[in-house]
Amino acid sequence: MKVSFVFINRAPPGECKAVMTKYLSCIKKVKGVNDEECRNIAKSYLSCRMDRNLMARDDFKNLGFAEDTDTPSSSEAQKR
Repeated sequence: MKVSFVFINRAPPGECKAVMTKYLSCIKKVKGVNDEECRNIAKSYLSCRMDRNLMARDDFKNLGFAEDTDTPSSSEAQKR
């Protein structure tokens, strides 16, 4: 199963960029396969955008994520 993820980055420079870059590297590493590690990074990216009001806050289940998966905070993901 392949996954696509649209990045609309209208944020000020640097906002969520570290998480976005980490996600893109992950997708490249797994050759576009829907890998759990990459899904967790994508979820962190969305958290980052919601935390900074760059997108409307929504439940992750509405964004295609299972309810029972843990999400590291966006600040934690940017440190990795």
